[in-house]
Amino acid sequence: MDAASRNPFQKVVYESHLISLEMHIRMILQYQEHLSNLEHRIDALASEIEEYKIIQSIPGIGEKIAATIISEIGEIERFNHPKKLVAFAGIDPSVHSSGKFTATINRITKRGSSRLRHALYMAVLCGIRSSRNKKLKSFMIENAMKESRLKSRSLLVRTS
Repeated sequence: MDAASRNPFQKVVYESHLISLEMHIRMILQYQEHLSNLEHRIDALASEIEEYKIIQSIPGIGEKIAATIISEIGEIERFNHPKKLVAFAGIDPSVHSSGKFTATINRITKRGSSRLRHALYMAVLCGIRSSRNKKLKSFMIENAMKESRLKSRSLLVRTS
């Protein structure tokens, strides 16, 4: 009730506000139409590519993710070894070592195409959500809980 009494548009409606609102609505509708046209064009172009349907057969990969993966990779023939494609995506592990020491916890390098990495990440999330594998889902939930606990602990250490 208090928020409604502070609403500046409830007391006085200016013609300029209505014109501005109408312009913004028209712009949003035009953007939506433009995005819809782009999606149709992308689908039409991607459907001509043989690999498009093959990639979509993987659980978790739909039309948009498949088109993103194909457009980011480009010509697959330019990668003469699978490791080069993995490095291009930036999902290869970084190895930290010094002398006889070799780190046991290795993270990905994140060098390469961030769009491809993001598309692959989204595909994994969608695949896990739609998966009927209870062990996989419970494993992911446990890891998420561990990470959230670690983050909350680090926040407590930083704030204290």
